[in-house]
This record gives sequence, C-alpha cells and structure tokens, in this order.
Amino acid sequence: MDEIYLDNAATTPVSEEVYAELMDKYKNVYGNASTLYGLGRQARAVMEHAREIIAKSINADADDIIFTSGGSESDNTAIMQTAIARQSLGKHIITTAIEHEAVLKTCEALEKMGFKITYLPVDEHGNISLDDFKAALDDQTILVSIMMGNNEVGSVMPIHEIGEILKDHQAWFHTDAVQAYGLLNIDVNRDHIDMLSTSAHKINGPKMIGFLYKRNGINFPSFVKGGDQEEKRRAGTENVPAIAGFGKAVETITEAEKAHRQAKYFKFKQYIAAKLTENGVEFEVNGDIDEHNLNHVFNIWLKGISTYVMQTNLDLAGIAVSGGSACTAGSIEPSHVLVAMYGKDSPRISESIRISFGRYTTTEDLDKLVDAITKISNRVKGVKL
Repeated sequence: MDEIYLDNAATTPVSEEVYAELMDKYKNVYGNASTLYGLGRQARAVMEHAREIIAKSINADADDIIFTSGGSESDNTAIMQTAIARQSLGKHIITTAIEHEAVLKTCEALEKMGFKITYLPVDEHGNISLDDFKAALDDQTILVSIMMGNNEVGSVMPIHEIGEILKDHQAWFHTDAVQAYGLLNIDVNRDHIDMLSTSAHKINGPKMIGFLYKRNGINFPSFVKGGDQEEKRRAGTENVPAIAGFGKAVETITEAEKAHRQAKYFKFKQYIAAKLTENGVEFEVNGDIDEHNLNHVFNIWLKGISTYVMQTNLDLAGIAVSGGSACTAGSIEPSHVLVAMYGKDSPRISESIRISFGRYTTTEDLDKLVDAITKISNRVKGVKL
C-alpha cells in the first residue's frame, strides 16, 4: 500500500535536487570550514554561497544570517538571549497564545526568571488584534516575538503593521517564520524585522539545519558556548553539506513558485471542502479558507469523531495526517491553538485533524483522503449507505 503523505506542516520529504546536493557535498566537501588550509577554504566557500542565497530570499545581508540546528534553536536563541542581554531596559515580552512550543516554553522559562510575558489572545479565525498589541506595549517591553504564520490553522499575523509600530520603540522584533518561509514574500527591511527564525526541513530541505536572521546592531552573546564559529555567534562545527542542501532548497523556490504553491494549495482546500460537503460529512473549518492564509495548512473539525479515531483509521488506510503540531505528537494535551481559538470546552479540541499539503501532493491524494474520511465517518456514526 502506497503511503499518502499529508502532514507537510510537520516535515517535508527531501527533494531530488537537495538530495543530489547533499550527496555531492558529503562526498567531496568534507573539510572543516573554520580551518585555513585548502579543504577548509573549499568548505567555507560552499557555506558562504548558501548564506548568500538564503540572505537574498529575505532581503537581508549575508553577514546577518547565523546557521543553527533548526527553528527551535533559533527561537530559543532570539528570545532567551535578548531577555538576558536587555533586562536592564525592562523585563516585559509580548508574544501570542498560539505560538510554537519553542517560543511558548522559552517564555515560560523566562517567567520563572522574573520576566513578565503578555500572551496576546486570538479570535476564532486565529488572528490577534492590533489594538490588543498596542495596549500591551509599554516602556518596559524589550522584545516582541510573534509568528509569521500559524502551523496548525494557517492564520497569518500582521507582521508589517507590528514592525511599523515597533520601528521607533526600544523593543526588538522577532518572528518565527518556520511555516511561512517558502510560501510568503518575506522582506526583513520592509517589515522592520530584527530577528527571524526558520528551518530547512519545512521546504524539502534536510533536517537539523536552520538559520536565525539577526539584524546588524542586534547584539547578544552566543547561546551555544564553545568555539568561535559563525563569527562567534554560534559555537559548533558547521554542517556544510546540510547548509549547502538548505541553500539548494531555497534556490528552487522563486517568488513565482511561492505564489504558485499558495494558489494551488488554496484550491486544494476548496476541493476537499466541496467533496466532503458533497459526501454528506459533517465538518467545519478551524479558522478560515482564506487565500491570504498559509494555504498548505487545512484544519477541520469532523463532528462527533475523535481525533484519535480518525487519525488512527486514516493511518490504517495509508494516509498520514496530524492531530495538531508535530512537536506535541503523542501528547494527551489538547491543541493549545484550538483552545486559544475556541475555548477548552469546545468539542473541536478533541475532534479535529490537520491536513497539510506539499510539493508532491496531488488531486488523486485528496480524492483518496476524502473517500477514506467519508467511509470512516459513516462507519463510526453507523450510517447505512
């Protein structure tokens, strides 16, 4: 049985282009990029080429890109090190209630260290209020960390508007762009972003490699202690093959390709919704079917069917979907995103699945998904056809 993979918000398969790049660099570029002899200089040249490609993708300077092990390390670094470096200016941080755990758990740790954290609420569409944000901002605020797009329902935050508000404020502005990178047009200068986190494995690149963009003039000590790699900003021998693979993944996603993927995924959501409705499946969308959202994410409430039952039965049918964020897989805790949107007593919390599309998703995959959901729903509810 062929597996139908519809959990691309969790991770994506490595593309053929990236795979070829990885194999070439693993075999032929094995020097330590921090050494001065020929093999080291070769490795550094490969790494700096990838850094240039990645910097260009967000309209940044190459010197402002720091390679990390992924989105979680980048988020942790930006938030924790900013707090430590700037606490003499204030101990207030603003974030949202629907951030990734890498942000929320770091903020929780800072609360235990005496920092005040404001968690902005969201509405039933997964959106924050700019009025709430303005009301929370004060002269003690040293950091604002708000994700670009949500990984469970796809809502996109008003990043440009927040950047405009903060451009004359002391607070540094960080955004977790792990889900948005490769789909939205990102310009750190246009949007006044000081720090930005992302990860290669969300865009058909290798796992355990990401970057933190840190604007020139944003200074704090290295989060990972050790050597002087990454201009003393992140210790540890650089993973040159993975960095090269990351660069190749970014290189394949032009602005036109981003727009194409968003449009294609939007049609996928409309297609699934129409087919489920046609088949008489009782469901509602969590959030919106909105072309301006991250359209690779489609979260639906399947009324009266537990997430566990639906996800397990889809797995038995060879279809991979998620019950929420991959980083809470196996947890009995409800989705904090759906709780923030609908309240802890809503049946949506325990009856929803997340479907997420990727580069290799086809309409045939969606037909098989809809057919399976329909059959499972009818069987669970005892519907006789």
